[in-house]
Amino acid sequence: MSPAAERLAVMSAAGPERGAWFTAAMAAVAGRLPFGLNRVVSARLLGYAVIGSITFAVDLALLTAFHGGLRWPLPAGITVAYVIASALGYALNRALNFRSHGAVGPQLGVYAAVVSVNYLALILGVSTGLTALGVDYRLARLAAAACECVYMYAALRWLVFRDAAGPGPGPGGDASDPVPAFTARPHEDDAAPESRS
Repeated sequence: MSPAAERLAVMSAAGPERGAWFTAAMAAVAGRLPFGLNRVVSARLLGYAVIGSITFAVDLALLTAFHGGLRWPLPAGITVAYVIASALGYALNRALNFRSHGAVGPQLGVYAAVVSVNYLALILGVSTGLTALGVDYRLARLAAAACECVYMYAALRWLVFRDAAGPGPGPGGDASDPVPAFTARPHEDDAAPESRS
C-alpha cells in the first residue's frame, strides 16, 4: 500500500486509530512552534485550542443570531448557543483530540457536571455581569471565554477523558502518571499513539 493510501486508511479508520490524523497534524504544528513554545505546548493542548476556537466561533455566531438577530433575552441566547457549542466540543474532543474510548455514559455525566459549573460560574455569570456593567455582550462573552479555556482544558484532560493515554514511559514520566513532567520529551504523551492500550 502506498504511503498516501496508508494515511487515508488511518484518517478514515474507526476504532483505536480514530483521530490519528488530527493528533499527527497537531504534533507536527506543536513541534514547530517558535520561541521555545514547542517545549511547553503539547499536541493535545494545541488540539484543544483548535477545537475550542471552532466551537467558540459557533457559540458566538449562534449567540449573535439568537440575541442580536432574533432578540432573545441574553441569558436564553447564551444558554442555547452554549449547549450546542458544548455538545460539538465534547464530540470533537472525544473523537479527535483525546481519542477517548471510555464509556460514553459516565463521561457524559462528568462532562455535564463540568459544563454546569463552567456555565453558571464563568459563561453566564461573567458574561451577564460584564454586560450589566455596560460591556458589549460579545466582548463580555470573550472575557468569559478566556476564563473558560483554562478550566475546561484541565477538566477535560484530567476528569472527563481521564481514560485517554497519558505520557508513555520515558524521561520525566511513566505510563501511570496522568500529568506529564516538564522534563519529558515534547509531545511524548500526544505523539505516540502506538504505545496506547
